[in-house]
Amino acid sequence: MAADSPGDPSTLFSVAGKSVLVTGGSRGVGYNIARGFLSAGATVTITARKADACKAAAEELSAIGSCTAVPGDVSTSEGIAALVEALASTHQSLDVLVNNAGAAWGVPLEEYPRDAWDKVLDVNVKGVFELTVGLLPLLRAAASADDPARVVNIGSVEGIQVPVLENYAYPASKAAVHMLTRHLALRLAGEHITVNAIAPGPFDSKMMAFVLDDPAGRESVRSHVPLGRVGRPDDLAGAALFLTSRAGAYLTGVILPVDGGITAR
Repeated sequence: MAADSPGDPSTLFSVAGKSVLVTGGSRGVGYNIARGFLSAGATVTITARKADACKAAAEELSAIGSCTAVPGDVSTSEGIAALVEALASTHQSLDVLVNNAGAAWGVPLEEYPRDAWDKVLDVNVKGVFELTVGLLPLLRAAASADDPARVVNIGSVEGIQVPVLENYAYPASKAAVHMLTRHLALRLAGEHITVNAIAPGPFDSKMMAFVLDDPAGRESVRSHVPLGRVGRPDDLAGAALFLTSRAGAYLTGVILPVDGGITAR
């Protein structure tokens, strides 16, 4: 097939055989993204701070495809260094890094503590930056002009629009993730590494459970989504597969809202 011809539909969205690392992969958004990659034929490593939960999730996901657990804490430099070392000991290259691990903290304005900022920024911003830098040798080993290595950061619609909740550090951190995504994309484009972000709207997760597990809260959230529903696991998995397959090879520095139209308001 000529290089400038349309892609073969059977392979355009394929990630079969790719090696993928998903942080925060033991539950919620990360678990569903990992599941999507496995269903599409990728080999997936998940990491999470709680070792037992990480290993249990990997065992469940192994029913779908090749999934390995490497517990790790991306909130500290020491934890990131240990994770990088562990991955380098088993991988010669890494096709896809999904920076999904995140933290949130909600407290009224005048009670909002400095500790909240430290916890949220350490995971959501510093962790994304340090892990991406630490894994550059493996990403570079996988990168080529025709099939770049991919970094996908999980941002949020709350990094685009001002939220209603008093969770001040979280939306600020996600806005930072969006800008960091664009900054890294420009810096790494010449090395055939793309960096994009997904900005999810409301999805079932531990962070959203306090609202979505309540029928009245769920209905309130749903009523503010133009498409009229809360996101499903396949919505996020599909976006991640698009950004990491041949179909997304010419995108970098993109912040992709997967939000049912919320940011279109």
